[in-house]
Amino acid sequence: MSIQRVRAYFERLGVADRIQEFDVSSATVELAAVAVGVEGARIAKSLSFKVEDDPIIVVAAGDAKVDNSRYKAQFHTKAKMLTHEEAHDLIGHDVGGVCPFALPEGVKVYLDVSLKRFETVFPAAGSSNSAIELTCGELERYASNFVEWVDVCKAWQ
Repeated sequence: MSIQRVRAYFERLGVADRIQEFDVSSATVELAAVAVGVEGARIAKSLSFKVEDDPIIVVAAGDAKVDNSRYKAQFHTKAKMLTHEEAHDLIGHDVGGVCPFALPEGVKVYLDVSLKRFETVFPAAGSSNSAIELTCGELERYASNFVEWVDVCKAWQ
């Protein structure tokens, strides 16, 4: 299971004890917000896309939506989300638990500026019933293969 991989990844960083596991699903923004007890916007959703043949992850605030024109300007291609099978095979996490941690080397991570308005955010930790509370600085530091902050979302301002 990928939560064990994420836990081992965070063990090396000294923050594994901050992972929260729930008795209920946190597989969607709405469910995660209820499980964690915060507004949905503070859930850091990890969206997996394919750029050419390479998988990438864009982490955005729970209330943000990908803006197709901004995405295309940033990545020079249309936004094409991975299928459930592709996410499992290429990212190593199943949909509902996709996160920017403990990823294969070739999976690049981009963080959307929609997250920066919060002191802390809650990305998943590799399963459909987990999360970890991180500052944006920690999210940037701990994300596997972090590339840069991007501005590819709308509807959150």
